[in-house]
Amino acid sequence: MQQKIKALFLLASFFLFFPLYSQTEDLLEYAKTSGVTVYWDSISENGIMEKNGHQISFKAGDNFILADFKELIITDSPEVRETQVLVTQKFLDDAENIFQSDKNGKGFSIGAILIDPGHGGKDPGASGTITVKGKEVTINEKDINLSVGKMLYSRLKKAYPDKKIEMTRSKDEYLSLAQRTDIANAIKLQPNEAILYISIHVNSSLNKNSYGYEVWYLSPGYRRNVIDKNLVADKDLYKVMNSMMEEEYTTESILIAKFIMDGLQAQIGDLSVNRGIKAEEWFVVRNSNMPAVLVELGFLSNEKEAKLLTEDSYLQKLSLGIYNGLAAFVTHFERSRGFTGIK
Repeated sequence: MQQKIKALFLLASFFLFFPLYSQTEDLLEYAKTSGVTVYWDSISENGIMEKNGHQISFKAGDNFILADFKELIITDSPEVRETQVLVTQKFLDDAENIFQSDKNGKGFSIGAILIDPGHGGKDPGASGTITVKGKEVTINEKDINLSVGKMLYSRLKKAYPDKKIEMTRSKDEYLSLAQRTDIANAIKLQPNEAILYISIHVNSSLNKNSYGYEVWYLSPGYRRNVIDKNLVADKDLYKVMNSMMEEEYTTESILIAKFIMDGLQAQIGDLSVNRGIKAEEWFVVRNSNMPAVLVELGFLSNEKEAKLLTEDSYLQKLSLGIYNGLAAFVTHFERSRGFTGIK
């Protein structure tokens, strides 16, 4: 993702603030007749426009747009009014100039996927007890996490021989949370490459009836530094660039979570229950400078689900569901040349 950072402020040295012109047209309505594809996230108020192989990123209230991850262009600020995204004719003209441009560089691709099987070694994680042939057997989360992680690794390695598919641990060893994110942040990427971080866990609850799988992403309210402050001398410009990258990571993480949840639901069916996509400030994802999600496979505190989590066939379903979700995201990301959005 560092390549995105460089692109973000390639021409940012002339960043200026211009007065607003009167808003004239609803962008979402304009897109229906102009051949422009628009992705709009009403929560973050971020938008994406695609046409002729070009992509434009914009945000309500910001008077610049980012073209093809390379160029910042000063224009009029989009404005949100109820369900409308209002833009001026200048905004539309600036966008159309980009769409008609012959300049079109290579887009971003997923260069690496890091699988993080949670816990390990002296840290067993959650545990559960089931009865097998009349004997009580204790199940540890760390073992399930590693099993599913290895299955997922094998699927991804076979499907993407040209990408870096790595694991934070491939055996029963202890790693601190800080070590895990350090591994993620240290992976070297080629220009125009991105990395995804997938942390695998199993749940537990005092309520023995709780069961099901869920996917977590970092809460948009948690603010972090994802750009090296030493790369941008201007403090105000740094805040703008850092904010844009934070929003990009959040948008991508939500989309990854959605695709993985769809993949799990398709594989698991009525064997368990979809508990939804959720936001939280988990340490393991809040310190990773990339799109990241945390998958909870089920509840060891629920005896029925704990038994499922000991079955190889069920773990294969879980790994296939996660794989299918990641594959769907990779396809979307690379087809859109690194530009993601939530409809």
